Parts: sequence; structure tokens; C-alpha cells
Amino acid sequence: MSFDKLQDQIRTMKNPTVLGLDPRIEYVPQHIQDECYAEFGHNIQGTVEAIYRFNCGLMDALCDIVPAVKPQAAYYEMLGWRGMEMMERTIRYAKEKGYYVIADIKRGDIGSTAQAYAEGWLGKTKVAGEDVENFGADCVTLNGYMGIDAIQPFLDVAKAEDKSLFILVKTSNPSGGDLQDMVAGDRVVYQVMGDLTERWGAGTEGKYGYQATGAVVGATYPADMKELRQRLPKTFFLVPGYGAQGGTAEDVQYAFDSYGRGAIVNASRSLMCAWKKTDGDGRDFQEASRKAAIAMRDDICKYVTIL
Repeated sequence: MSFDKLQDQIRTMKNPTVLGLDPRIEYVPQHIQDECYAEFGHNIQGTVEAIYRFNCGLMDALCDIVPAVKPQAAYYEMLGWRGMEMMERTIRYAKEKGYYVIADIKRGDIGSTAQAYAEGWLGKTKVAGEDVENFGADCVTLNGYMGIDAIQPFLDVAKAEDKSLFILVKTSNPSGGDLQDMVAGDRVVYQVMGDLTERWGAGTEGKYGYQATGAVVGATYPADMKELRQRLPKTFFLVPGYGAQGGTAEDVQYAFDSYGRGAIVNASRSLMCAWKKTDGDGRDFQEASRKAAIAMRDDICKYVTIL
């Protein structure tokens, strides 16, 4: 299954991290903005092209040390159809560079709507009698709180296309516990969702023992993460909350199994905006992001040995 591909890349690079591509124009160095506004106009098209060049520059700088990227759809959607077209280009470029691509879309609808999302993001769409791949991500993030009806269409496509899913289980935001920590019989809600995630993925285990249904588990609750790792031995974890939200390398170690497998840790602003912490003018953004990515990798690998 698709998580085998991700785990293979993590093992090869000895780096269980993912670059979150959550771009805003203010993250883009001024010289890139100036070039694109001069070429395309000081308008939304110029903004889109500047962000795209920035994305590509980051991916060029990190492709030999970071195994995956995670573009967050909201940052592209806010730029309208041009932004979504730019997300498609970003995913295509990421795959050309050899990245595993997680489309962070957090969809959670049902029926034919869920089927359309699944075909668009993971699978193929019938166009003029031919099957056409559009976004072509390797994996998507989903909200499973509408039950299996919201997941099955994606799971069907994932099985057919060798793709995978990350389902929200225990999120990193402070108010997540308002619902996720509520008692539900002999469990709390996030445990219920974790158990469902592993049940839904039954029969899709790959060579590392992980199913096609993974879980989003935030770094900001390490005790819960440790408990979930023991509870869900077949579930791959996507771990947000490292760095800017307060999660540490010591915290995220609990997401991994005894072989240092089964999890990937996200960083977005700390890598994208690393250039803002140097004394340069942004022309060093690739070098700055690379140094930050290596530092993150080395920080995590103090606590996690990848076998």
C-alpha cells in the first residue's frame, strides 16, 4: 500500500519529516515577488506565480533530505481558481522531484460528493471517455466524524490506486479536546475515532504492517499520542504541532514504533520562513530552509532511531 512508499523514503533518507506547503505571499522573499509582479502584473496572477516559484525553490532545496510535502488546500483556495491550478502544478512538480504528496484537504462529506472528492484528489475522473488524473496526490487528510460514509469512497479509490488516507483522530489545537476528550462509554471520543480508523483499514496492511488508513495525532498531547501508538499498532501517524505550536522532538518520539517507523512529523512555517531569521534579504531562502530541515531531522533523530 501507499504508506509502504512513504516508509521506504523515510528509511532511505533517515528523516521522518514532511514539508508543509502552506504559502502566503508574505512568506515569499521580496525579490521573487518583484520578478513575478514585473512579469505577470501586480495582481492575483503575479501573486500566484510568486508563490509557485517559492514552492518550487523550497522543493528543489529539500528534495534530497525531506521525503514528503503536504500542501494545505486552504492557502490555494483563497486565491480562487488560479490558486487551485497552482496547487495542481505544485503537486505535479513535487512528484517530479520524487516527493510523497499528502494533500491536506480535510474533507468530510458523504455519498456522491465524497466520491467526487476521492476521484479528484486521489483517483481519476472520466473526461470525454478517458480516465484523467487531476491532482494525483498520494494521500489526503479527512474528517471521519460523519462515519464510514465519509471515508469509504476515499478508501475504495485508495485501494484501487495504491493511495492512502490520514483521518483526524487527536488534533493539536487547544480546543480539540472540547469534543475529542469527551467520555463515550468506556472510552473517550478520540479513542473511538482511532479504533474506527484501524477497523476501517482492516485488510489493507502493507509490508511494514501499516494500513491504508492513517491517523492525524498532534504533537501537543504526547501522553495521548503514546497511548494511541500502543492502541493502534497498524495505523500510520501524521503528526502536526511540532515547532511553532509547541510540540518538541522529545514529544513526537511517542508516535513511532520500536523500529522508528509508522509516523511522519510536519513542519510548515519553520521551514518555509526560515529565511526570515537570517540577516539576508531572502535570496538565501533555500539555504535557510535546508539548514532548518536538517536541524529538525537531527533533533527528532536524537530520540528516534529509524531501522
